[in-house]
Amino acid sequence: MTDFNGKTVMITGASRGIGASAARHFADAGARVALVARSADAIAELAGEIGPNAVAIPCDISRYWEVEQAVENCLTAFGSLDVLVNNAGVIEPISHMATADPDDWGTVIDINLKGVFHGMRAALPVMIEAGGGTILTIGSGAAHGPVEAWSHYCASKAAALMLTRMADKENRDKGIRALSLSPGTVATQMQREIKASGVNPVSQLDWSDHIPPDWPARALLWMCGPEADDWLGAEISLRDEEIRKKVGLA
Repeated sequence: MTDFNGKTVMITGASRGIGASAARHFADAGARVALVARSADAIAELAGEIGPNAVAIPCDISRYWEVEQAVENCLTAFGSLDVLVNNAGVIEPISHMATADPDDWGTVIDINLKGVFHGMRAALPVMIEAGGGTILTIGSGAAHGPVEAWSHYCASKAAALMLTRMADKENRDKGIRALSLSPGTVATQMQREIKASGVNPVSQLDWSDHIPPDWPARALLWMCGPEADDWLGAEISLRDEEIRKKVGLA
């Protein structure tokens, strides 16, 4: 999918960071974009910036009925759903397992894992009925190894990667393309929260070590095309220099 004209892309966590950057890039490529986030004012402002090809849909992705309604609102606005970007995610509160608040720990799972499932569950029937679609999920290197004080984040990202594999396993023959993107460390608000925690080596990284949100946004567009088909049901890493070349990044 190199031509996004007439295509609809729904992006969760679209109020800032990777989500907002992706919204701008997809819109610039001709797509209609449905901006989903809890921050109603922020996505309304972004929709106003993008113009008539954008709609703001306030939604808490940890609640399935809200995600289901968001998909309905997207269909009402644009008539189709061709690409879902599961981008929304949180990492606070950063804490060791022995002292973590169980409710706060569970909230991260509700957003990072259940939120991804909710997006897939709401979008899959629509896409299957239409003959196909692409589901992209923002992953993390944290899915592949433990990081101190990130038990919630590591566990949720590992499980979300399995959801991508499951979506592919069950639906590739129905025209569904499911892929995960591990962007590395990105200069977003989440990195500011990690920095403030002072826990583990990631918090010690210099701001200049992080890539701009523009990079994963551009990778997401590339992943919608046939060039990414070798990674269906798997994860693409922006730490891979060959991938960066394919995407057209410096």
